[in-house]
This record gives sequence, structure tokens and C-alpha cells, in this order.
Amino acid sequence: MIARAFGARLWAPLGVLVSLGYYLQQRRLALAHPRAADGQQQPVDRNLLKLKMVQVVFRHGARSPLKPLPQQEQVEWNPRLLEVPPQTRFDYTVTSLAGGPKPYSPFDSTYHKTVLKGGMFAGQLTSVGMSQMFALGERLRKNYVEDVPFLSPTFDPQEVFVRSTNIYRNLESTRCLLAGLFRYQKEGPITIYTDEASSEVLYPNYQNCWNLRERTRSRTQTASLQPGISEDLKKVREGMGIASGDGVDFLLLFDNMAAEQVHGLPSCPMLERFARVIKQRAVDVALYVQNGDR
Repeated sequence: MIARAFGARLWAPLGVLVSLGYYLQQRRLALAHPRAADGQQQPVDRNLLKLKMVQVVFRHGARSPLKPLPQQEQVEWNPRLLEVPPQTRFDYTVTSLAGGPKPYSPFDSTYHKTVLKGGMFAGQLTSVGMSQMFALGERLRKNYVEDVPFLSPTFDPQEVFVRSTNIYRNLESTRCLLAGLFRYQKEGPITIYTDEASSEVLYPNYQNCWNLRERTRSRTQTASLQPGISEDLKKVREGMGIASGDGVDFLLLFDNMAAEQVHGLPSCPMLERFARVIKQRAVDVALYVQNGDR
């Protein structure tokens, strides 16, 4: 999310080659340490090192669930949970990567088709999530404005490049982080750059990448049939009174459980009873699906 170069303007897209960047940074640090005759690295004065660039990659804050569970007793998601904390307000505009108008967001259109009990849409960033992102911004301010004078204390578009996926909760999460990082101060307009859903690379793009879609499709369909996972899912479904044909898996169960817990909402007693199993099996399912890409 953040990039800065001394002596030249450097744009660094969010999330690009993060792992490789970390490896290269570690290698540079290793090379910066002189070696003694026996090959052992010797300590180096860190004051001789100069920070050139920072990339911050983050997800969105707490949100409402993406899909409700098919139960008679539903948790109420009151729109009051969407109230914007005053300290997180920070004006911004959204453009395409080419600088054109904000692209259409098919994800937000889909989320708006699912209205949860209480009136909220699925997948909306809540006040809790906004406060989480503001706190992260404050932490970054301490690291890169106060402890290390790397960034200016006010937002400067010549120093910072902001990139987000074109989903409203992610754009709003970015706003809150910037508010915490720069304390509502700016020397120019804040522009968040995003891309068309068809060509986005900052999330697994199953619609655009045929190979990725084919590698994960079968494993996604068979994940809930694996030994252990299948038996536990049947047990949880029966305990909650959910029919086997309702399309409920451990990822959906965990999504609802986690959203309810972080917002202090009363969960179904059976959901709380199986909390440990749901969390573990959700991890197992995710690992099973992802291992299909190896």
C-alpha cells in the first residue's frame, strides 16, 4: 500500500511479489553484514543502512458474514453496526489503474442481493472493522513516522501509492488505515487505484484464470467428503438442524461464527458448542483445496 523512494518517485503496487521481496530484503541484509575469515557474519551498524521503500499488505477489517446459515433462529445484523467512527473519516476518490472512472464491482452487486436479518448486506465492513483498520494505521504511523522518520506526518501523494481491490469493504478499510496513519492530514487528494474484476491479480481470480479454476474446482467440491471432515460436518449439521443438501460447509460455518464472535453477537448454542471443531476443519478444508495447486 505504501511506497517511497529517496531521489526518485517509485510506485509499488500492493501485494506484488511480497514473498520475493521479503527474500530479497533478507538477502540484502545478509550481504550487508561483513564476514570474518572463518566465514561467520559480523554485526553491522544499522545506522549505515537506509530505508528505501515500504510495502504494506493487509486485508479488510471485521465484516458481516458473506452468507447466512439456513437456520430458523438468525442473528440480527442491525445497521447501527455500520456507523462510521468519527476518527476514521478521510475523504478519498477511486480510479482505475489507468486513472479512469472507478470500475464496476460485480462483487458488491452480488453482496447486495443478500440481506441479512436486521437489514445489513452481506460482507459489509462494520464499525468494529473500521476501528481495527484505524488502529493498524496508528501502528504504522508509530513505525514509519515517529520511530523511523520515513513518511511525512501528513499524506503526500508524491510519497504514497494506494492500491486496493474494487470491493467496498476493502476500499473503506484502506480509508480507515490512512486516517490512522496520517491523522486526517493531507497535502493533496487521496486516490485509491483499483482494477477491473476480470483482470484483478490481488486475489485468486477464478473467473479470469481457467487453469486456477480447473485446479481447484474438483477439490472444492470434494473437500467436505474427505474422511474425518465428512463425519464432523454431518455431526455439526445434525446438531444445528441443518439439512445435508443446504450447501453448508465448514468455511461457511466458520465465517458466520467468526463474524458473530468479533461483534459480540449471540451465536447459536450448537455453533458455540462445535466452535473448536469448526475452526480446525475450516483450516483442513482450506489446506485441502489449496494443495490442489501444488
